[in-house]
Amino acid sequence: MDRSPEGLDDEPLVVPPAAAHGARSTSDAHATRREARHGDGARHPGGTEDGDLVEASADRRHAAPRTRSSGPMAFLRETAIILICALALSWVVKTFFVQAFFIPSPSMHDTLIEHDRILVNKLAPGPFELHRGDIVVFKDPGGWLQGETEQTPSRSRSIVNDVLTFVGLYPQDAGQHLVKRVIGTAGDHVACAGPGKPVTVNGVALDEPYLAPGSEPSEQKFDITVPANSIWVMGDNRQHSWDSRFHQGNPGGGSVPISNVVGVAFVTVWPIERAGLLHNPAKTFEDVPAPTATN
Repeated sequence: MDRSPEGLDDEPLVVPPAAAHGARSTSDAHATRREARHGDGARHPGGTEDGDLVEASADRRHAAPRTRSSGPMAFLRETAIILICALALSWVVKTFFVQAFFIPSPSMHDTLIEHDRILVNKLAPGPFELHRGDIVVFKDPGGWLQGETEQTPSRSRSIVNDVLTFVGLYPQDAGQHLVKRVIGTAGDHVACAGPGKPVTVNGVALDEPYLAPGSEPSEQKFDITVPANSIWVMGDNRQHSWDSRFHQGNPGGGSVPISNVVGVAFVTVWPIERAGLLHNPAKTFEDVPAPTATN
């Protein structure tokens, strides 16, 4: 009867008696020669094949500790590796994703106050877009910092800043950055008629709940259409903010080039009692229409 290859695999392997006898004879002969060389296997466990394996395993167990690193040098080496990896990770995060800044002036009261530490999302602008209402950190376009009142940090705060700078969580050029709120984006018509009047964007008056207590929308009159690739920014503490309104004679009419924007602030991390998310006040701008050619 024909059998499939699978059937042959299932058949038990039968050893002919003669072959089995020959195999046993050969095995006995090998065993006799081993005993002759090593003596009685009972007295010398190493004289058997199992004994050889036991001896080899014992040798490996005795040799293993000699390959392990231990002592102060090993600890220092592992610590150095951890520190280098931590610094490299910090540099990557700071360069491409998140960066820490502190608030040096009262221009954003009471949303942000002096010495608050904030984290900035560096993916906007970039993969993510800027929106009206975002709190942005940007590099001074030129001459803006002259009107800002910056407080000199205490010695202890300076030490903290130096440490954060060293590990990459604080910018080397922190003194060249400002933080403001985006009121208008490219193409928006932003205006205010002066004291007692609201700020308008594309003709819609804004209700601004984030303004500092006692602040009015603007004591400065302005009327501008935001240029392409730019934003119009204002501080929440309007009467103490040297913002876009005071730079209308600059190129761009006071608007900030998007290329100067570092990112969008999304959380306050220090001091602990002020820690929390920084939300975009979307309701303030929800009725503002998209800019048009006539705006």
